[in-house]
Amino acid sequence: MTSPWSRSAAWTDELTIADVPVSVLAERFGTPSYVLDVPDLRTRCRDVVAAAARAGEEHGIATSVYYASKAFSSVAVLRWAYAEGLRVDVASLGELATALRAEVPGAAIGLHGNNKSEAELDLALRNGVGRIVIDSLSEIELVAERARAAGVTAPVMVRVTTGVHAGGHEYIATAHEDQKFGLSLASGAALEAVARILATPELRLLGLHSHIGSQIMVPEGFVEAARSLLRLRSEVFASTGVLLEELDLGGGFGVAYTADDDAPDVPALIAGLVGTVAQVASETGEAAPALSFEPGRSLVGPTVTTLYRVGTVKPVRLDGGGERLYVSVDGGMSDNIRTVLYGATYTAALASRRSEAQPVLSRVVGKHCESGDIVIRDVMLPADIRRGDLLAVPVTGAYGRSLASNYNQMPRPGVVAVGEGDPREIVRRESIEDLLALDLG
Repeated sequence: MTSPWSRSAAWTDELTIADVPVSVLAERFGTPSYVLDVPDLRTRCRDVVAAAARAGEEHGIATSVYYASKAFSSVAVLRWAYAEGLRVDVASLGELATALRAEVPGAAIGLHGNNKSEAELDLALRNGVGRIVIDSLSEIELVAERARAAGVTAPVMVRVTTGVHAGGHEYIATAHEDQKFGLSLASGAALEAVARILATPELRLLGLHSHIGSQIMVPEGFVEAARSLLRLRSEVFASTGVLLEELDLGGGFGVAYTADDDAPDVPALIAGLVGTVAQVASETGEAAPALSFEPGRSLVGPTVTTLYRVGTVKPVRLDGGGERLYVSVDGGMSDNIRTVLYGATYTAALASRRSEAQPVLSRVVGKHCESGDIVIRDVMLPADIRRGDLLAVPVTGAYGRSLASNYNQMPRPGVVAVGEGDPREIVRRESIEDLLALDLG
């Protein structure tokens, strides 16, 4: 079992993160707040880069790791990730602008997206991005057109829909045929894309890309996707004489949201995939490709804890007998929509004091005008939990702030960094004035 709490989380009389009591953080920065354990984040980044590099050196394969910034993008986080040896994967104009503001060199940035705009492509090309991942046949000419206008040759990869898909929910399994991403291997679209790109002088084809899903706990899907990409690579070589330089196996490595989840050792998993690709490539008689990976959730997810202030607490009788305690907090689906969107599971703990009260079946809910506004469906909390207590929910770094909204005109929480100097906000909490400033009346 894997602990869901960040590595510097500890309990004394209350929860501390990087030796800072949560009551101090709540008093200083307010609630809800996303609290980022910076040493944990930096260690996870460093470990995954080192594991990939060691395995690559052992097998004679160049490796690179991209931080999938869709999980959570901020200037400080991207600076830390780049400082620890990661490159950065972006999928929108805003994510690209954030990476550039963080002073990540263009050559260390990869641009994704199934519907890239001219503005996104132009900014990427002006800044010399290291790769643009082609997601459709029609995008080939669009990227070539923007490259001609910029007077550059665009480095590109082809996103291949391998038919291998994995993950915790249909919406986050991304390699089956009936979905918006990539070019199908089975239909021949991926091979056609390769041929078109090789015939387009404004484009330089680096290799093949695959992403099979998210919250994946076992390596088998990655291995099968890698085998599919290597077969396509061999087919391209046989027909064109071009041996593609690189394969990207994407990300989607799972994390432990509760103590019941058995999350993979991501550095070890990546190292194992490097070895597998080396072995399969040797069976073809071809030189092994460079390999890249795109973890996001597994790096930032476990490093963030959301702090809430408890409001209304009330027991509700269940239809089959017994009771459930409904614990309302000062946030909800606007700061963590994953429970509603994916049926995601989380745990929680009373964070501001110790309690000897008997644990009781509880449901943590938000303050929005939706009966489905649920943060945690079922969790055991002390029977004496009361208004004013602090409640901590771990593993909210991935897709918490990124998917946050202003539903019910709720300002989005700030992100507070701890463990690297004085605690500070790296993303400012929104205010009512911020919301009203956008309303032109």
